[in-house]
Amino acid sequence: MTFNYHLKKVFWPLFLAVTIPIFTGCSSEKYKTQADDEVYNIINSKWQNDFGHKANYTISDAPAEPNDLQIEKTIPKEPINLAQAVAIATAHNRDYQGQKENLYLIALDLTLRRHQYAPQWFGTIDGSYSKSIDQTGDNVEDTSIESSGGFSQTHLLTNGALISTSLAVNWIRYLTGDPRTSLGSVLSATAALPLLGAGAGKTELEQLTQAEREVLYRIRTFNRYRKTFVVSTINSYYRVLQQRDSVTNAKNNYERTLENQKRLEMMAEAGRIAGSSVDESQQNVLRAEDTYVAAVQRYEQFLDEFKITLALPTDANITLDQNELTALGEIKMEEFDYTVQEGIETALVRRLDLANNTDRIDDSVRKVKLAAEGLGPELNLIGGAGVDSGEGTDFTRLEFENGEYLAGFEADLPLDRKAERNAYREALITLEQRKREYENSVDRVKFDVRQAYRQLKEAQDAYTIRKNGLDLASKRVETNKLLLDAGRVEVRIVLDSQDALVQAQNDVTAALVDYSIAKLVFFRDTGILQVRPDGMWE
Repeated sequence: MTFNYHLKKVFWPLFLAVTIPIFTGCSSEKYKTQADDEVYNIINSKWQNDFGHKANYTISDAPAEPNDLQIEKTIPKEPINLAQAVAIATAHNRDYQGQKENLYLIALDLTLRRHQYAPQWFGTIDGSYSKSIDQTGDNVEDTSIESSGGFSQTHLLTNGALISTSLAVNWIRYLTGDPRTSLGSVLSATAALPLLGAGAGKTELEQLTQAEREVLYRIRTFNRYRKTFVVSTINSYYRVLQQRDSVTNAKNNYERTLENQKRLEMMAEAGRIAGSSVDESQQNVLRAEDTYVAAVQRYEQFLDEFKITLALPTDANITLDQNELTALGEIKMEEFDYTVQEGIETALVRRLDLANNTDRIDDSVRKVKLAAEGLGPELNLIGGAGVDSGEGTDFTRLEFENGEYLAGFEADLPLDRKAERNAYREALITLEQRKREYENSVDRVKFDVRQAYRQLKEAQDAYTIRKNGLDLASKRVETNKLLLDAGRVEVRIVLDSQDALVQAQNDVTAALVDYSIAKLVFFRDTGILQVRPDGMWE
């Protein structure tokens, strides 16, 4: 009875102490919610107004922000207009989702870095039960239950100081004969403050600083991606419509060639033209049919690729609104009021990727200074204390008057600094690399703007030229028909003029799309393109 009594008296408090925290801990869903709240608070605090609208950056398994798009992933039955296509792509495109997740993970890393500078508590509880019998003597049974636990706290301060405290409890019950009971505890504390060199928590502080800046860089990268994404999506949308227009032109040309063939057959029967002209017309019909079939295949390929952009199945039955291409042609093409130099000056101020490269130079300068500190001696001021409890069972009775206290310093003399030397040299080289990357990015930004400006001007001129070419090709077809009826032109000239008309129609559509995309590219590369919450640009 004595054994069972003591066993229960010790075991059940120990069991409850271990199991209660386990079963009362936070649920996995609560941890997820806490992580989301902390991450999005960080992103919101670092998002600047000139980055663009604060929208469409929450990951798919987190509650959406008020400005985020909330579009069901369904297959539209009606033709999809441009705004709908961009909205669907923004809400469901797989690469876009990956970019949002990358932003989330960078901010999630920062939460752990920040946590290092908050008071951190740790607790451990362990226990054991042992039983042994002496077979050589009087079969004396020796049974014991041991339990120990402890709590500790570490706190890293922003000046590099590191403070640690711990409370350890040793609890032993001997459950034999006349039980003896002992309960003891130890309170200890240590502190380290860097006075000279790169000691104590300076390296950790630099890691926190870098983690803070990496979130800012990723936000800029994400917003730069959004601009690139919307231009790419619009470009893909119009290219599908352009290919669909080519199908229409090819079909109309095929139907015209059939009509011409019948007409030439009648003229040959009347003896007005030679039979070889009919054969030539039949060959032209076959070529027109082949062109039509190929155009349909290319259109279906373009449409399937665009379905992937929208994160829709490639076998989904969707169509795009061809009226968008008609509306594009009705927009008045005005002379661009930007000069290339104004575009470059704007880009150097507003390009988010260039801002990242600029700030990374500051990062490298900071790391060079820290590495330089590591070359010299390190001196840390240290302190500590250890206090035991008195005898007996009252573990709260700590005898501070009998504690052990210490204060002093620890120094690391620069006798062997090979690793630190290499780290310093590496930091210097990295700084030079960052400077070259910045210079290269400046040149690249200038090139992008100049190239975009040239393409815009070229597309504008090309559209005007090709529009005039289309008018001329249409007149040629009508004129040659009349001349053929009068017997004043060969069939070959008529057929060539029809082929030229199809090419001119396709060229005009291509030039129209090229101009519209070139304008968006110029806005994007100068940094003035802004993406609205619905995914469209302004």
